[in-house]
Order: sequence, then structure tokens, then C-alpha cells
Amino acid sequence: MRIAIAGLATSHPYTDARTLASHADLMVWEEDQARLARFVEEHPTAEVAAGLDDLLAARPDGVVLTVPNPEVASALAPVLAADLPCFVNKPAAATAAQLAAVDALASARPELVLSTSVLRFAPAFTALGAEDLGEVLSVRATVRHDVGLWAGGHNPWQDDPAVGGGTMVTMGVHGVELLVALLGPAVRLAGAAAATRSYTALKSEDTGVMALAWDSGVVGAVEVVGVTDEESYTVSVHTRAGTREAVVEPGSDPLFGLGYRGVVEAFLAMVGGAPSPVPWEQTRAVLGTLVAAREACA
Repeated sequence: MRIAIAGLATSHPYTDARTLASHADLMVWEEDQARLARFVEEHPTAEVAAGLDDLLAARPDGVVLTVPNPEVASALAPVLAADLPCFVNKPAAATAAQLAAVDALASARPELVLSTSVLRFAPAFTALGAEDLGEVLSVRATVRHDVGLWAGGHNPWQDDPAVGGGTMVTMGVHGVELLVALLGPAVRLAGAAAATRSYTALKSEDTGVMALAWDSGVVGAVEVVGVTDEESYTVSVHTRAGTREAVVEPGSDPLFGLGYRGVVEAFLAMVGGAPSPVPWEQTRAVLGTLVAAREACA
């Protein structure tokens, strides 16, 4: 089996590759030579392609796509044209225009596209189990993930609201993803607010909150805490009987605890012929909610 890593724009493809390397031969393409050198140092046997066309011409069995948000649609198009399953690292879009372009492609071939926060596959979250929506009163997701690297100039495109969506989108995706996974895609943004509490060099924010409402009548909130000494993701489900809670943390094995292994296993199942385990309508709802929140905080 041969898996192509198309783009190394964030930390995620390096993490994905560590899991994939025990299952497949790796191929890689990345325009930034520093990123590429880091990857090849860790995976010296990986086949390096000069461009995306060359990467696809080598006939991989599947593609992990991680390019900056404005480039996702143009890179995804030839992957789907080659009938290849594709894992698009989160978030697949950060603006309305980006989402429209990606949606046009993914809606036509939803079985081939997986784009999700890895947390959906975290054992602590999957153990929460299905909810009787008739019993749910409200839900809450709290995302604690530090964005100090951006304040120091790392990956500035991610911090730019007009390009990568900033903290509200790139970190908020984790919370919205988990709540949509629990309650379904019939959701709308009811309000959003953002602030900069510590990292004043950011172009975006370091804290934020989103209010959500589902057609079922359930309401919810996503808190984004980008100034933190710890990384954790908490989902709370409130009912008359009490509150059920799941806390996702890196633990001693972050690849397992945060869901990286689970999402790679799901992607490899797609390479084997299974359809995407995350319906595109859910991914579109997540991205649409994030885009609306970004616009509300403009």
C-alpha cells in the first residue's frame, strides 16, 4: 500500500505519517523545503515528488491532504478526479468562498472525502455513546489549546482570519465537531464573540465562544481557550437526570488519546474500499458554523 502525503502545512501530517508508516509506504510532496527536510529526516525512505501532479501520477492508494486553506479546493480536485480516497486535515475551509469551492467537490464524491477533527475518534469521546435527543437539554464543548506559537510568528496564515480563520476556526473546529458528532448537522450559529486576553501579537483572537442551536430544540455552547498551560477537550451533555461528561486529553500516548490512530484507521478503511465514516453533510455543517462565527466576529 502507498499513501501520499500532499502538503505539510501544519503539524498534523507529520503525526499522521508516524501512524501510517507502520501500515504503508509513504510518498510526499511539499513546496516548503524546510518542512520537506523535516519530514524526510524522520521518514528517509519516503518517495519525494516534485509536485502534486507527479505525486498523483505515481498512483498512490490514498492521499492525506494538508495545504493552506485557500489551496484545498484546487488540490482536492485532481485527487478526486483520480478516484482516490482523501483525508483532508481540519479545517477544510475557513471562509465562505473556500467552503463553497470545497463543498462543490466533496458533495459530488462524499464517499471519498474524510475531513474531521481527530477528536471524533478519541476513545474518551466515543465512550460517551449515543444520546437520546429527547432527553438532552443543552451541550457544551470546551477547547483548551494554546495558540502562543502563532503569536511568535509560526504559520501566520493560520492566524489570519481571512486565510486560515484564526483561533475561532482552527481551534473552534474541535468543539463544533464533537457536538455535531453527538447531535447531528441540523445546527445553526446563534451568536459568537471573541477577544484577545493575552497574545496581543495575534491577528485573530486567543479566546472565543459560540452559541449553537439545533432544529431539535437543543442549545449548546463552544468555548475556545487559546491561552492555556494544558491541552484538553471537554464535552458536557446536560439532562434532567444530571450531566454526562467526556474529557479528551493527550495522556501518556497522545496518538491514541487524541484520536490520531483512530482517524488513520478510518482512512485506511476508506483506502480498502469503505466509504467515508463521517458524512459530508456533518462536515459541511461544522465548517458552515465556523465560517458564520468567523464572520460574526469580523
